[in-house]
Amino acid sequence: MQRYLNALPYNDEPGGRATLRSFRGVVRHGCAHCLEAALFATVVLEAHGYPPLVLSFESIDQLDHVIFVYRERGRWGSIARSRDPGLHGRKPVFATPRALALSYFDPYIDDTGRITGYVVVNLADLMGDYDWRRAETNVWKVERLLLDHPHRRIRSSDARVDRLRDRYKRYRSAHGGRKPLFYRGRDRWTDLPLQFTDGL
Repeated sequence: MQRYLNALPYNDEPGGRATLRSFRGVVRHGCAHCLEAALFATVVLEAHGYPPLVLSFESIDQLDHVIFVYRERGRWGSIARSRDPGLHGRKPVFATPRALALSYFDPYIDDTGRITGYVVVNLADLMGDYDWRRAETNVWKVERLLLDHPHRRIRSSDARVDRLRDRYKRYRSAHGGRKPLFYRGRDRWTDLPLQFTDGL
C-alpha cells in the first residue's frame, strides 16, 4: 500500500481548488494529498481486516497531517503520503501510538511546522453513517471532525525546536532547496517516493 501511494503524484490542489476526495475520488483522479491518502488506505486495508484508524497531528502553523495507522504483532506502524520525506510511513515497530507519533516530531519541523498534539481515531466510530469511503463528492466532514476532536498534547523544548529549524533551513539553503533526510531513526521509516531519493 505504501509503495502504491508513493507512486501517485501528490495532490497539490492546482488552481487553489481544495479537495478532500474519498477512495473513489483518488482512484478517479490518480493523485492524493495526505488526508486523501489516509482515507484511501483505510478503505483498502479495512477490506483486509484492519480497522480504519487514522492518526491526526496538530501543528502550530495549522498545517496538520493525517496518516493511516495499524497494529501488527502488537506493534504500531503507519502508511502516509506527504510533500515532506520524513512524514511518510513507518514500519510496525512502535510500542504505542505516542511512540509512533513522536517519530514524526523532528521531520515535521520546517520553516513553520511543529507538532503540538496527536489523536488516533477509528473513522467507522467517528463518522457514523456518513459515506466517507466512496462518496462522489468531497468529504469535508472528515476534516472538520478531526480538527474538532480533542488531541493529546506533545510538549517540546523551544531551544531544541530552534536548533532543528535552523539545521533544516541551513540544509535546504546549501542543497538547492532539497528537503533533508538526516533524521535519526530512518531505519524505522518505510520506503520513500523516488522524488526524495533519486540521485542519492
